[in-house]
Amino acid sequence: MDNTANTNITIRIDKKLKTQLQELMSELGMDITTFFTLAAKQAVREQALPFLPRRNEVDYGMKSYQLALENTKYNTEGKAVVEQGDEWIEETEWDEMFEQMKKERKS
Repeated sequence: MDNTANTNITIRIDKKLKTQLQELMSELGMDITTFFTLAAKQAVREQALPFLPRRNEVDYGMKSYQLALENTKYNTEGKAVVEQGDEWIEETEWDEMFEQMKKERKS
C-alpha cells in the first residue's frame, strides 16, 4: 500500500454543516481531511459504512451486528483478531487516535 501518493477529492456540503464539522474535528484534535481519511480507511477495511445508519427498523441493527460477527475472526480465547495476511495488520492510525482520545478525556 503506497501512502505517499495522494489525490484530491472535491465534495459539496452545506456551509453550516461544514462549520460544525470543522469545530467538532478541531475539538477532537484533527482536521476534516483526517476525518474523511479515517472514515475512508475504516469503510475499506471493514467493507461497510464507517458508521451505523439509524432506521426505524430494529431489525436493521441486528442484521448489521450478525454480519459483523460472521466477518470477524476470533482466536481460541474468543478474542477478535486480525489475520496474519490481512493488508491492514500494520495499521496503527486508529490505535494512536484512540490512545490520544483516552489521554484527552483524562485531562
